[in-house]
Amino acid sequence: MTVLVPSGILTPEGIVTGKAVAFERTIVAVDTPGALSARFPDAEVLTSESPTLLMPGLINSHVHLEFSANKSTLHYGNFVTWLYSVIEHRESLINRCDRECLDQTVRTMLHNGITAFGAVSSHGMDLEAAAAAPQKVVFFNEVIGSQAAMADALYNDFLQRLDSSKAVARPGFFPAVAIHSPYSVHPALIKRALRVANDEQLLTTAHFLESPAEREWLDANSGAFKPFFNDLLKQDYAVNDAMGFLELFADTPTLMTHVVHAESDELIRLAQDGHTVIHCPVSNRLLGNGAIDLDRLEAQKLKWLTGTDGLSSNYGLDLFEEMKIALFMHSETDLLPLAQQLLNSVTVDAAAALRLNGGRIAEEKDADMLWLELDHEPNTQTPLHLLLHQYDLLQIFIDGSAQKG
Repeated sequence: MTVLVPSGILTPEGIVTGKAVAFERTIVAVDTPGALSARFPDAEVLTSESPTLLMPGLINSHVHLEFSANKSTLHYGNFVTWLYSVIEHRESLINRCDRECLDQTVRTMLHNGITAFGAVSSHGMDLEAAAAAPQKVVFFNEVIGSQAAMADALYNDFLQRLDSSKAVARPGFFPAVAIHSPYSVHPALIKRALRVANDEQLLTTAHFLESPAEREWLDANSGAFKPFFNDLLKQDYAVNDAMGFLELFADTPTLMTHVVHAESDELIRLAQDGHTVIHCPVSNRLLGNGAIDLDRLEAQKLKWLTGTDGLSSNYGLDLFEEMKIALFMHSETDLLPLAQQLLNSVTVDAAAALRLNGGRIAEEKDADMLWLELDHEPNTQTPLHLLLHQYDLLQIFIDGSAQKG
């Protein structure tokens, strides 16, 4: 048993002071230091002379590990330009990111306080690294392919990768299913993959309405995607429209990533069907896709999380940095409530959406926690300062065990 005595604890509602936490693999009790000392007299006690904060470990709900070799290879500023550069350099980037590259990416996330992540895997080459990661991992096996003639082969490849992820036997690793996007997956293939997800009760994710080009292609079979699909696939029309795509997910609550260019009726449908939005602000900016309107999501009571996306469209995998960018990107939203919402989006809300037993400092939750050294006594402004300043992590815990960040 360990008892940690911080100056304050971050909760979904704000900062709580005067409490300590007793934990083993899970959190056993949250009470006053005196009460816990009396209850667990033989426990190891962790304290600090400087002000400290205990908070849940961060959960990165959307990341691609397979392109982690990218730094300056891909072209930013426009989504379709970026996509062409991905096609051109895909094999090189994947081949350059060997096991050491993948392991380093996982370590970087841990160093940044990320104790769980959702990895979207296109090829399965990141499976071993994800299986060996100290973090909890939801491993989304992705299906992609818009040509009906290829559906059987692509589906069988998806099943093989899914079976490989299901063979990983370790606590905290959860196989899952990803549908790439409405523009890139044939509806017949979507239906088959979702049938598997529903039958096996696997979590699902998808990209949805990320770019203006996607919006125009799905609505009118025109725009910048038209030459892209003509040149590469000899395809003249979109295989889905936006609402038809959502109808396929009517009975499958899904993590819908980006959603920057969704219209009001689509947001209403997303909320009605119990979907969750993953907001990736840095990626959206770098690929020229604009900023999602968080206030519109709130108006529909649509749940949203914050993720980093992968290093193909980000310069780092740091959720504190991602939240800071979002704080300034959404300048019309009230500052202090937004700071708390952003923190919730990578802790309690992310845990609920990814079906993880964590995300808050509470009894019976997994002891996935960050212990930070502050430069002030915790107060009502602390959630904001967590995003503005890079505070030192005194310790990172996963399932109660101290990690080497």
